Amino acid sequence: MKIYTDLSNYTSTNKTFVTIGTFDGVHVGHQKVLSNLVQSAKKNNASSVLLTFFPHPRIVLQKNASIKLINTIDERIKLLDKTGLEILVIHEFTKDFAEKTAFDFVKNVLVDNLKISNLIIGYDHRFGKDREGNFEQLTAFGEKFGFKVNKIPQQEIDHITISSTKIRKAIELGNIEDANRYLGYYFMLTGEVVKGKNLGEKIGFPTANLSIKETYKLLPKTGSYVVKAELEGETVYGMMNIGYNPTVKGKNQTIEIHFFDFNKDLYGKTIQIDVLKFLREEQKFNSVEDLKNQLLRDKQNSLKIIQNNYFDL
Repeated sequence: MKIYTDLSNYTSTNKTFVTIGTFDGVHVGHQKVLSNLVQSAKKNNASSVLLTFFPHPRIVLQKNASIKLINTIDERIKLLDKTGLEILVIHEFTKDFAEKTAFDFVKNVLVDNLKISNLIIGYDHRFGKDREGNFEQLTAFGEKFGFKVNKIPQQEIDHITISSTKIRKAIELGNIEDANRYLGYYFMLTGEVVKGKNLGEKIGFPTANLSIKETYKLLPKTGSYVVKAELEGETVYGMMNIGYNPTVKGKNQTIEIHFFDFNKDLYGKTIQIDVLKFLREEQKFNSVEDLKNQLLRDKQNSLKIIQNNYFDL
């Protein structure tokens, strides 16, 4: 998959089949649309192109937008690369770009830049300044400029919209297994391993402390989870705590992972954590010893879950 970070950096030399959207989550609904796009493009000797935007339009256009995204942009790229898509154009979404009229968007972006042959969109897709463009206008533009417009059936779009909403809600509630089924893969957290307070190491549970720089990344609710990661060529399981460490009066939220049977130095490395299953709510213990005993029980529960594959998609 070739990646272009701005529309001005890419002008197609071949006819293209195009779809447009943020595709946050790249979940099972998105995967179906992209599979259709890729297969249709191949049959017609065209290039498959996804035009997506970053930052998310709602973040740019809505004041105090609180939307959190399922994927960071790097995670989204990694997931899209697995779909067979040939070309990904990530265009910066700005207020100026939002002012582009429907005609200018079609003429300048789709026709001149992308050399569009076929556009696949949702039945209620709107575009251009003040969302003035609709399916009927696109069809008319298609007749004028010589490209076809294929509408994704309403039931498929409704499925995509509903599952996007469900995924975010499920993650926020800690319903990770439901979220993973909607995604078609394990919800991931990607970040750098940084120094912590070493409390875990003192009580026999050393942790990798994960720092995620993307503030727009959606995090699961506080609590403990079963996780896995690919570390230095091997699959390693563990348990993760997201929370404020109330037993030791922590003030800032942390993400701490204790890996089972892995003792190599990870400081400064960027790692991806796959979140498999929710274990328990975060709680305050009367003593560090009580905390240690609970961690021992958590480990036993985690190993039982891993052994029985209770988290399979």
